[in-house]
Amino acid sequence: MRRVLLDTRYTFVGFPTAVIGFCLLIAGFSAGVGTAVVWVGVPLLAGTLLMARGFADAERGWLSDVLDRPPVRPRYKPAPAGAGSFRRLVNPLTSGQSWLDLLHGVINFPIAIVSFVLTLVAWAVPLAALTYPIYGIVTSRIPGNVELPELLGLGDGYLVNSAFYVVLGLAFAMLTPVLVRGAALLRASLGRALLTGVAELQERISDLTEGRAAAVSAEANALRKLERDIHDGPQQRLVSLAMELSRAQRQLARDPEAASATITSAISATRETLDELRALSRGIAPPILSDRGLAPALAALAGRATLPVDLDVQVVERYPAAIENALYFVCAESLTNVAKHSRATVCTIQLQRLGDALMLTIGDDGVGGANVAKGHGLAGLADRLRAVDGELTVQSPDGGPTLIVAEVPCG
Repeated sequence: MRRVLLDTRYTFVGFPTAVIGFCLLIAGFSAGVGTAVVWVGVPLLAGTLLMARGFADAERGWLSDVLDRPPVRPRYKPAPAGAGSFRRLVNPLTSGQSWLDLLHGVINFPIAIVSFVLTLVAWAVPLAALTYPIYGIVTSRIPGNVELPELLGLGDGYLVNSAFYVVLGLAFAMLTPVLVRGAALLRASLGRALLTGVAELQERISDLTEGRAAAVSAEANALRKLERDIHDGPQQRLVSLAMELSRAQRQLARDPEAASATITSAISATRETLDELRALSRGIAPPILSDRGLAPALAALAGRATLPVDLDVQVVERYPAAIENALYFVCAESLTNVAKHSRATVCTIQLQRLGDALMLTIGDDGVGGANVAKGHGLAGLADRLRAVDGELTVQSPDGGPTLIVAEVPCG
Protein backbone atom coordinates (compact mmCIF):
# COMPACT_ATOMS: atom_id res chain seq x y z
CA MET A 1 0.00 0.00 0.00
CA ARG A 2 2.87 2.37 0.80
CA ARG A 3 4.37 1.77 -2.64
CA VAL A 4 1.02 2.37 -4.36
CA LEU A 5 0.48 5.62 -2.43
CA LEU A 6 4.00 6.88 -3.19
CA ASP A 7 3.58 6.14 -6.89
CA THR A 8 0.15 7.77 -6.90
CA ARG A 9 1.48 10.91 -5.24
CA TYR A 10 4.34 11.03 -7.75
CA THR A 11 1.93 10.82 -10.70
CA PHE A 12 -0.78 13.13 -9.37
CA VAL A 13 1.54 15.85 -8.05
CA GLY A 14 3.82 15.61 -11.06
CA PHE A 15 1.05 16.09 -13.60
CA PRO A 16 0.24 19.76 -12.84
CA THR A 17 3.94 20.42 -12.38
CA ALA A 18 4.63 18.95 -15.81
CA VAL A 19 1.87 21.09 -17.37
CA ILE A 20 3.17 24.30 -15.76
CA GLY A 21 6.77 23.46 -16.62
CA PHE A 22 5.92 22.66 -20.24
CA CYS A 23 4.08 25.96 -20.73
CA LEU A 24 6.81 28.07 -19.12
CA LEU A 25 9.72 26.30 -20.80
CA ILE A 26 8.19 26.30 -24.28
CA ALA A 27 7.32 29.99 -23.95
CA GLY A 28 10.77 30.90 -22.62
CA PHE A 29 12.63 28.82 -25.20
CA SER A 30 10.56 30.20 -28.09
CA ALA A 31 11.00 33.79 -26.95
CA GLY A 32 14.71 33.28 -26.37
CA VAL A 33 15.36 31.69 -29.76
CA GLY A 34 13.19 34.28 -31.56
CA THR A 35 15.04 37.23 -30.05
CA ALA A 36 18.52 35.74 -29.86
CA VAL A 37 19.52 37.59 -33.04
CA VAL A 38 19.29 40.91 -31.14
CA TRP A 39 20.96 39.41 -28.03
CA VAL A 40 17.87 39.89 -25.91
CA GLY A 41 17.12 36.20 -26.26
CA VAL A 42 20.45 35.10 -24.78
CA PRO A 43 19.58 36.00 -21.17
CA LEU A 44 16.05 34.72 -21.83
CA LEU A 45 17.46 31.34 -22.84
CA ALA A 46 19.76 31.32 -19.83
CA GLY A 47 16.84 32.09 -17.53
CA THR A 48 14.76 29.39 -19.19
CA LEU A 49 17.51 26.84 -18.60
CA LEU A 50 17.77 27.88 -14.94
CA MET A 51 14.01 27.47 -14.64
CA ALA A 52 14.30 24.02 -16.26
CA ARG A 53 16.95 23.16 -13.69
CA GLY A 54 14.52 24.00 -10.90
CA PHE A 55 11.85 21.71 -12.33
CA ALA A 56 14.50 19.03 -12.88
CA ASP A 57 15.65 19.22 -9.25
CA ALA A 58 12.08 18.74 -8.07
CA GLU A 59 11.73 15.71 -10.36
CA ARG A 60 15.00 14.23 -9.04
CA GLY A 61 13.67 14.48 -5.51
CA TRP A 62 10.51 12.59 -6.45
CA LEU A 63 12.49 9.96 -8.37
CA SER A 64 14.19 8.80 -5.17
CA ASP A 65 10.81 7.66 -3.79
CA VAL A 66 9.78 5.87 -6.97
CA LEU A 67 13.09 4.18 -7.78
CA ASP A 68 14.12 3.50 -4.15
CA ARG A 69 17.52 5.10 -4.53
CA PRO A 70 19.05 8.29 -3.14
CA PRO A 71 18.64 11.39 -5.32
CA VAL A 72 21.61 12.04 -7.59
CA ARG A 73 22.21 15.60 -8.75
CA PRO A 74 24.63 16.16 -11.63
CA ARG A 75 27.51 18.59 -11.39
CA TYR A 76 26.65 21.62 -13.48
CA LYS A 77 29.56 23.33 -15.18
CA PRO A 78 30.52 26.43 -13.17
CA ALA A 79 31.54 29.72 -14.70
CA PRO A 80 35.31 30.17 -15.14
CA ALA A 81 37.16 31.96 -12.37
CA GLY A 82 37.31 35.69 -13.01
CA ALA A 83 34.56 35.58 -15.64
CA GLY A 84 32.64 38.76 -16.34
CA SER A 85 29.00 39.38 -15.55
CA PHE A 86 27.81 38.52 -19.07
CA ARG A 87 29.84 35.27 -19.07
CA ARG A 88 28.33 34.27 -15.75
CA LEU A 89 24.87 35.20 -17.04
CA VAL A 90 25.09 32.93 -20.07
CA ASN A 91 26.95 30.14 -18.25
CA PRO A 92 23.87 27.81 -18.19
CA LEU A 93 24.02 27.76 -22.01
CA THR A 94 27.41 26.00 -21.85
CA SER A 95 26.22 23.11 -19.66
CA GLY A 96 24.98 20.02 -21.48
CA GLN A 97 22.92 18.93 -18.48
CA SER A 98 20.98 22.22 -18.62
CA TRP A 99 19.77 21.36 -22.13
CA LEU A 100 18.86 17.86 -20.97
CA ASP A 101 16.77 19.46 -18.22
CA LEU A 102 14.97 21.55 -20.83
CA LEU A 103 14.44 18.51 -23.05
CA HIS A 104 12.96 16.61 -20.11
CA GLY A 105 10.56 19.45 -19.33
CA VAL A 106 9.24 19.27 -22.89
CA ILE A 107 9.07 15.49 -23.40
CA ASN A 108 7.76 14.88 -19.89
CA PHE A 109 4.47 16.65 -20.69
CA PRO A 110 2.82 13.97 -22.91
CA ILE A 111 4.22 11.14 -20.78
CA ALA A 112 2.88 12.80 -17.62
CA ILE A 113 -0.57 12.95 -19.24
CA VAL A 114 -0.51 9.22 -20.02
CA SER A 115 0.74 8.36 -16.52
CA PHE A 116 -1.88 10.57 -14.90
CA VAL A 117 -4.72 9.03 -16.93
CA LEU A 118 -3.59 5.48 -16.20
CA THR A 119 -3.31 6.19 -12.48
CA LEU A 120 -6.65 7.97 -12.39
CA VAL A 121 -8.38 5.05 -14.13
CA ALA A 122 -6.63 2.55 -11.86
CA TRP A 123 -8.16 4.29 -8.82
CA ALA A 124 -11.49 5.49 -10.23
CA VAL A 125 -12.77 2.20 -11.64
CA PRO A 126 -12.46 0.08 -8.46
CA LEU A 127 -13.67 2.91 -6.23
CA ALA A 128 -16.73 3.59 -8.41
CA ALA A 129 -17.50 -0.12 -8.84
CA LEU A 130 -17.08 -1.11 -5.18
CA THR A 131 -19.25 1.75 -3.97
CA TYR A 132 -22.05 1.01 -6.46
CA PRO A 133 -24.22 -0.72 -3.80
CA ILE A 134 -24.40 2.68 -2.08
CA TYR A 135 -25.36 4.96 -4.94
CA GLY A 136 -26.85 2.20 -7.15
CA ILE A 137 -30.03 2.27 -5.09
CA VAL A 138 -30.77 5.61 -6.76
CA THR A 139 -29.36 5.04 -10.25
CA SER A 140 -31.05 1.66 -10.72
CA ARG A 141 -34.45 3.31 -10.23
CA ILE A 142 -33.96 5.98 -12.89
CA PRO A 143 -36.48 5.36 -15.69
CA GLY A 144 -34.83 4.26 -18.91
CA ASN A 145 -31.42 3.81 -17.29
CA VAL A 146 -29.60 0.85 -18.83
CA GLU A 147 -26.66 -0.53 -16.87
CA LEU A 148 -23.66 -2.41 -18.24
CA PRO A 149 -24.82 -5.85 -17.00
CA GLU A 150 -28.03 -5.48 -18.99
CA LEU A 151 -26.08 -4.52 -22.12
CA LEU A 152 -23.96 -7.66 -21.66
CA GLY A 153 -27.06 -9.81 -21.31
CA LEU A 154 -26.52 -10.64 -17.64
CA GLY A 155 -29.85 -9.27 -16.51
CA ASP A 156 -31.02 -6.12 -14.81
CA GLY A 157 -32.01 -4.94 -11.41
CA TYR A 158 -30.22 -3.60 -8.36
CA LEU A 159 -28.93 -6.95 -7.08
CA VAL A 160 -27.57 -8.04 -10.46
CA ASN A 161 -25.92 -4.67 -11.01
CA SER A 162 -24.40 -4.63 -7.50
CA ALA A 163 -22.96 -8.12 -7.83
CA PHE A 164 -21.51 -7.37 -11.24
CA TYR A 165 -19.90 -4.08 -10.21
CA VAL A 166 -18.48 -5.47 -6.96
CA VAL A 167 -16.81 -8.32 -8.85
CA LEU A 168 -15.52 -5.85 -11.44
CA GLY A 169 -14.23 -3.56 -8.68
CA LEU A 170 -12.40 -6.39 -6.94
CA ALA A 171 -10.78 -7.42 -10.21
CA PHE A 172 -9.60 -3.86 -10.90
CA ALA A 173 -8.48 -3.47 -7.29
CA MET A 174 -6.10 -6.38 -7.83
CA LEU A 175 -4.76 -4.67 -10.95
CA THR A 176 -4.44 -1.23 -9.35
CA PRO A 177 -0.91 -1.74 -7.90
CA VAL A 178 0.35 -3.00 -11.25
CA LEU A 179 -1.20 -0.16 -13.24
CA VAL A 180 -0.09 2.53 -10.80
CA ARG A 181 3.45 1.14 -10.64
CA GLY A 182 3.66 0.89 -14.41
CA ALA A 183 2.42 4.45 -14.86
CA ALA A 184 4.96 5.76 -12.34
CA LEU A 185 7.85 3.83 -13.89
CA LEU A 186 6.87 5.04 -17.37
CA ARG A 187 7.50 8.60 -16.30
CA ALA A 188 10.35 7.87 -13.89
CA SER A 189 12.36 6.05 -16.55
CA LEU A 190 12.43 9.22 -18.65
CA GLY A 191 13.53 11.26 -15.64
CA ARG A 192 16.30 8.84 -14.80
CA ALA A 193 17.58 8.75 -18.37
CA LEU A 194 17.69 12.54 -18.84
CA LEU A 195 18.13 13.92 -15.33
CA THR A 196 20.28 11.44 -13.40
CA GLY A 197 21.92 9.24 -16.04
CA VAL A 198 24.89 11.57 -16.54
CA ALA A 199 25.25 12.09 -12.80
CA GLU A 200 25.25 8.35 -12.13
CA LEU A 201 27.90 7.91 -14.82
CA GLN A 202 29.98 10.69 -13.25
CA GLU A 203 29.69 9.06 -9.82
CA ARG A 204 30.70 5.71 -11.27
CA ILE A 205 33.76 7.24 -12.91
CA SER A 206 34.67 8.94 -9.62
CA ASP A 207 34.27 5.67 -7.72
CA LEU A 208 36.46 3.83 -10.23
CA THR A 209 39.10 6.55 -10.05
CA GLU A 210 39.11 6.48 -6.26
CA GLY A 211 39.18 2.69 -6.27
CA ARG A 212 42.16 2.63 -8.61
CA ALA A 213 44.00 5.18 -6.49
CA ALA A 214 43.16 3.16 -3.37
CA ALA A 215 44.47 -0.04 -4.97
CA VAL A 216 47.73 1.63 -5.99
CA SER A 217 48.11 3.10 -2.50
CA ALA A 218 47.36 -0.22 -0.81
CA GLU A 219 49.86 -2.10 -2.95
CA ALA A 220 52.52 0.57 -2.41
CA ASN A 221 51.99 0.49 1.35
CA ALA A 222 52.09 -3.31 1.37
CA LEU A 223 55.35 -3.33 -0.60
CA ARG A 224 56.92 -0.73 1.69
CA LYS A 225 55.86 -2.69 4.76
CA LEU A 226 57.23 -5.94 3.31
CA GLU A 227 60.49 -4.24 2.36
CA ARG A 228 60.82 -2.74 5.84
CA ASP A 229 60.06 -6.04 7.54
CA ILE A 230 62.58 -7.89 5.40
CA HIS A 231 65.22 -5.23 6.02
CA ASP A 232 64.68 -5.13 9.76
CA GLY A 233 64.29 -8.89 10.21
CA PRO A 234 65.56 -11.61 7.86
CA GLN A 235 68.14 -9.40 6.16
CA GLN A 236 69.85 -8.55 9.46
CA ARG A 237 69.70 -12.17 10.53
CA LEU A 238 71.26 -13.33 7.26
CA VAL A 239 74.09 -10.79 7.63
CA SER A 240 74.69 -12.06 11.15
CA LEU A 241 74.53 -15.66 9.90
CA ALA A 242 77.16 -14.95 7.25
CA MET A 243 79.46 -13.47 9.90
CA GLU A 244 78.92 -16.51 12.16
CA LEU A 245 79.77 -18.92 9.35
CA SER A 246 82.91 -16.93 8.47
CA ARG A 247 84.02 -17.09 12.10
CA ALA A 248 83.34 -20.84 12.19
CA GLN A 249 85.43 -21.27 9.05
CA ARG A 250 88.38 -19.50 10.72
CA GLN A 251 87.96 -21.56 13.91
CA LEU A 252 87.93 -24.96 12.20
CA ALA A 253 91.72 -25.30 12.07
CA ARG A 254 92.70 -24.01 15.52
CA ASP A 255 89.60 -24.68 17.68
CA PRO A 256 87.18 -27.29 16.30
CA GLU A 257 85.00 -27.24 19.46
CA ALA A 258 84.45 -23.48 19.20
CA ALA A 259 83.71 -23.88 15.49
CA SER A 260 81.11 -26.57 16.27
CA ALA A 261 79.42 -24.28 18.80
CA THR A 262 79.40 -21.45 16.26
CA ILE A 263 77.86 -23.71 13.60
CA THR A 264 75.19 -24.84 16.08
CA SER A 265 74.33 -21.21 16.80
CA ALA A 266 74.20 -20.52 13.06
CA ILE A 267 71.79 -23.43 12.52
CA SER A 268 69.52 -22.05 15.25
CA ALA A 269 69.64 -18.61 13.64
CA THR A 270 68.78 -20.19 10.28
CA ARG A 271 65.66 -21.77 11.74
CA GLU A 272 64.60 -18.47 13.28
CA THR A 273 65.14 -16.74 9.93
CA LEU A 274 63.04 -19.36 8.15
CA ASP A 275 60.23 -18.92 10.69
CA GLU A 276 60.30 -15.18 10.18
CA LEU A 277 60.25 -15.57 6.40
CA ARG A 278 57.26 -17.89 6.69
CA ALA A 279 55.45 -15.28 8.79
CA LEU A 280 56.20 -12.59 6.20
CA SER A 281 55.05 -14.83 3.36
CA ARG A 282 51.59 -14.90 4.87
CA GLY A 283 51.19 -11.34 3.60
CA ILE A 284 51.53 -12.68 0.05
CA ALA A 285 48.76 -14.68 -1.58
CA PRO A 286 49.59 -18.37 -0.88
CA PRO A 287 49.43 -21.08 -3.55
CA ILE A 288 46.45 -22.67 -1.82
CA LEU A 289 44.39 -19.54 -2.57
CA SER A 290 45.06 -19.64 -6.30
CA ASP A 291 44.89 -23.44 -6.56
CA ARG A 292 41.94 -24.36 -4.33
CA GLY A 293 40.06 -21.15 -3.63
CA LEU A 294 39.08 -18.87 -0.80
CA ALA A 295 37.45 -21.41 1.54
CA PRO A 296 40.54 -23.67 1.91
CA ALA A 297 42.79 -20.60 2.21
CA LEU A 298 40.69 -19.25 5.08
CA ALA A 299 40.79 -22.68 6.72
CA ALA A 300 44.59 -22.62 6.48
CA LEU A 301 44.68 -19.16 8.06
CA ALA A 302 42.43 -20.32 10.91
CA GLY A 303 44.63 -23.37 11.45
CA ARG A 304 47.77 -21.22 11.82
CA ALA A 305 46.15 -18.73 14.19
CA THR A 306 47.56 -18.43 17.71
CA LEU A 307 44.11 -18.47 19.35
CA PRO A 308 41.01 -20.63 18.85
CA VAL A 309 39.12 -19.73 15.68
CA ASP A 310 35.51 -20.72 14.93
CA LEU A 311 35.31 -20.89 11.11
CA ASP A 312 31.97 -20.94 9.24
CA VAL A 313 32.32 -20.94 5.44
CA GLN A 314 29.02 -21.17 3.56
CA VAL A 315 30.36 -20.79 0.00
CA VAL A 316 32.46 -23.20 -2.01
CA GLU A 317 32.39 -21.73 -5.52
CA ARG A 318 35.32 -19.80 -6.99
CA TYR A 319 35.31 -16.04 -7.55
CA PRO A 320 37.56 -13.65 -9.49
CA ALA A 321 41.14 -13.58 -8.20
CA ALA A 322 40.93 -9.91 -7.20
CA ILE A 323 37.93 -10.59 -4.92
CA GLU A 324 39.47 -13.70 -3.33
CA ASN A 325 42.80 -11.92 -2.75
CA ALA A 326 41.11 -8.91 -1.15
CA LEU A 327 39.05 -11.02 1.27
CA TYR A 328 42.04 -13.25 2.07
CA PHE A 329 44.21 -10.26 3.01
CA VAL A 330 41.39 -8.80 5.12
CA CYS A 331 41.18 -12.06 7.06
CA ALA A 332 44.95 -12.46 7.38
CA GLU A 333 45.52 -8.89 8.61
CA SER A 334 42.55 -9.05 10.96
CA LEU A 335 43.81 -12.27 12.55
CA THR A 336 47.25 -10.68 12.96
CA ASN A 337 45.70 -7.66 14.68
CA VAL A 338 43.63 -9.92 16.92
CA ALA A 339 46.74 -11.84 17.98
CA LYS A 340 48.83 -8.70 18.57
CA HIS A 341 46.45 -6.19 20.10
CA SER A 342 43.04 -7.52 21.10
CA ARG A 343 43.92 -9.86 24.01
CA ALA A 344 40.99 -11.97 22.80
CA THR A 345 40.36 -15.57 23.84
CA VAL A 346 38.36 -16.63 20.79
CA CYS A 347 37.81 -15.42 17.24
CA THR A 348 34.99 -16.14 14.77
CA ILE A 349 35.19 -16.04 10.97
CA GLN A 350 32.14 -16.34 8.74
CA LEU A 351 32.02 -16.23 4.96
CA GLN A 352 28.62 -16.18 3.25
CA ARG A 353 26.93 -14.91 0.13
CA LEU A 354 23.94 -12.60 0.50
CA GLY A 355 22.37 -11.81 -2.85
CA ASP A 356 25.07 -10.38 -5.11
CA ALA A 357 27.58 -9.74 -2.32
CA LEU A 358 30.18 -11.79 -0.46
CA MET A 359 30.23 -11.06 3.28
CA LEU A 360 33.31 -11.84 5.39
CA THR A 361 32.66 -11.30 9.10
CA ILE A 362 35.46 -11.47 11.69
CA GLY A 363 34.69 -11.07 15.38
CA ASP A 364 36.58 -11.40 18.64
CA ASP A 365 35.93 -10.93 22.36
CA GLY A 366 38.94 -8.68 22.92
CA VAL A 367 39.37 -5.18 24.31
CA GLY A 368 38.21 -3.37 21.15
CA GLY A 369 39.55 -0.06 19.92
CA ALA A 370 40.10 -1.07 16.27
CA ASN A 371 39.87 1.82 13.81
CA VAL A 372 39.93 2.29 10.03
CA ALA A 373 41.28 5.84 10.21
CA LYS A 374 44.47 6.67 8.35
CA GLY A 375 47.51 5.56 10.27
CA HIS A 376 45.82 2.46 11.62
CA GLY A 377 46.42 -1.04 10.29
CA LEU A 378 42.88 -1.48 8.98
CA ALA A 379 43.06 1.59 6.72
CA GLY A 380 45.03 -0.35 4.12
CA LEU A 381 42.38 -3.07 4.14
CA ALA A 382 39.66 -0.52 3.43
CA ASP A 383 41.68 0.76 0.46
CA ARG A 384 42.22 -2.78 -0.80
CA LEU A 385 38.47 -3.47 -0.69
CA ARG A 386 37.62 -0.21 -2.45
CA ALA A 387 39.73 -1.42 -5.37
CA VAL A 388 37.12 -4.17 -5.95
CA ASP A 389 34.12 -1.91 -5.14
CA GLY A 390 33.98 -3.38 -1.64
CA GLU A 391 33.40 -1.79 1.74
CA LEU A 392 34.89 -2.37 5.18
CA THR A 393 32.82 -1.79 8.32
CA VAL A 394 34.36 -1.91 11.80
CA GLN A 395 32.45 -1.93 15.09
CA SER A 396 34.96 -1.95 17.92
CA PRO A 397 33.96 0.05 21.02
CA ASP A 398 36.43 0.38 23.88
CA GLY A 399 36.12 -2.74 25.96
CA GLY A 400 35.05 -4.82 22.98
CA PRO A 401 33.86 -6.88 21.33
CA THR A 402 35.13 -6.19 17.81
CA LEU A 403 33.23 -6.96 14.61
CA ILE A 404 34.81 -6.45 11.18
CA VAL A 405 32.62 -6.88 8.10
CA ALA A 406 34.03 -6.89 4.58
CA GLU A 407 31.41 -6.74 1.80
CA VAL A 408 32.40 -7.27 -1.84
CA PRO A 409 29.99 -7.39 -4.82
CA CYS A 410 30.28 -10.67 -6.71
CA GLY A 411 27.19 -10.74 -8.91
